[in-house]
Parts: sequence; C-alpha cells; structure tokens
Amino acid sequence: MRRTVTAHLAADVDDPALLALQIAVAGPSATEELVVTSDGEPVAVREIDGGHGGRVHALDIPSGRLVIDYIATVHGSRAVPHGGESDLLEYRRPSRYCPSDKLLATAASEFGGIDDDAELVAAVRTWVHNRLVYTSGSSGPTDDAVDTLLLGAGVCRDYAHLVLSLLRARDVPARLAAVYAPGLDPMDFHAVVEAWVDGAWRLVDATGLAPRASMLRISTGRDATDTAFMTTHCGSVTLTEMEVTATVDELPNDDPATVVELR
Repeated sequence: MRRTVTAHLAADVDDPALLALQIAVAGPSATEELVVTSDGEPVAVREIDGGHGGRVHALDIPSGRLVIDYIATVHGSRAVPHGGESDLLEYRRPSRYCPSDKLLATAASEFGGIDDDAELVAAVRTWVHNRLVYTSGSSGPTDDAVDTLLLGAGVCRDYAHLVLSLLRARDVPARLAAVYAPGLDPMDFHAVVEAWVDGAWRLVDATGLAPRASMLRISTGRDATDTAFMTTHCGSVTLTEMEVTATVDELPNDDPATVVELR
C-alpha cells in the first residue's frame, strides 16, 4: 500500500509565539519533507517525541506571515503502538473532552447487558453513528462528549469523543488517534478511536466517512487535547489557510463489522 499525504497551513502571527505542530505521520516515512517559513525566511524546527510513534514539531516564530508545508509518502504498513499496561490504565480514565464518569448511567442503560467487549464496541459504534448527525461547524472548541450527546450533532472529533466516553464508562480502554484518511469527504485531518479488544487495538470510526484500512496515524492520546494539529503558546496566531490531502494507490472498501488495526 502506497499512501501520500500533504498539509498546507498559513497563519498571521501578530505576536511572537511558540508553536507545536502535529501533522507529521507517526514513525519514519519513506520520503518526507517539512518546510516552515516566516515572511519567506526559513524557520528552525525541533522534533520532539510525541509518544506512540508520534512526533511533535516545535518552532519559535516571529511576527509575520507563517507558511507550513508538509508532504510524506509511506509504503506498506506500520506497527501498532501498544504502550503497555500504562496505556490500558490511562485510557480507562475520564479526560478533558471525554468525561466518561458523567456518562456512567447512559452507558449502563444502553449497553449494560453486553458482556463481550467486541460486541460492546460494535454496539457503541452503531449507537453513536445513528444518534449523531455529522454537521460541519456545529460544535465549538470547548465542547465535550456530554455537549455532543445533548446537541445530537458534531464533526469527527465529537463522534470520537462520545465513543471514547461510552467505552471507558464500560471499562474498555479507548484512545483517540488523529489520522490522514484517504477517501474522506470533505478532506481534512480526521479523528478516530482505537479500542482495546482481545489483546489488540481495534480501529473504530463512528462517522463511517472513510475506509479505515488506508488511514495513516499522526498522533495518539486521551482526546483532542493531546492530538491537536497546531497549538499556540505565548503568542497570537490566526490560522488563515488550511488544505489537507491524503491518497492511496487503491482505495479499499470498508465494512464496519470487520476488525481493522490502524497501520
């Protein structure tokens, strides 16, 4: 499998800032290039271990016009990062956007009779898929899974947060992965769930908007707090342009009932 991904970001920097990017694919790439400029001049980039094979690129940017261009081509598949027993504990807990403790009663009412984890994951995926309406711009940056459930609408990260919260409420370890998703329409960075079932991390996407087998990991964490594609510290940055592409040599079909790992 050959996958090629790109990301183009442009921003106006009003005050010098520390910027953290998570747009590079996890792990080493066959070919990869990241170019960052400020008013046409190169900006130095520092690569930091983001965990689970992910990479954070940190840069100190002056005031001016910031432009970021990334391209990578990946051949074949990748190993699935486990994380060990610490992951299985960490991803059972509530988090900023996934207050699973607030959804204990909902999870018990809707899924309390399901004892098999594989059946539970499938049931939660179907329930969230049917419960929510995918609506661009429907949610805000501070909305969590409870807000999404009450609103009944959201985008990919909202779907993922609700799935994560319900699974954790039923004591199934579940983590969020930011991915490039060939076939996604509209194209963008995408958020999906990995649930720990029968000794492996199973890929779950309640939106059903792209085939899972061709998705490519960028970052992994508790929720969108850990996987944001761009985070600004100590400055003022306004994103003005964003374009993401993701292609694969052959787009696979996807049956939500099949077991898929994020590779």
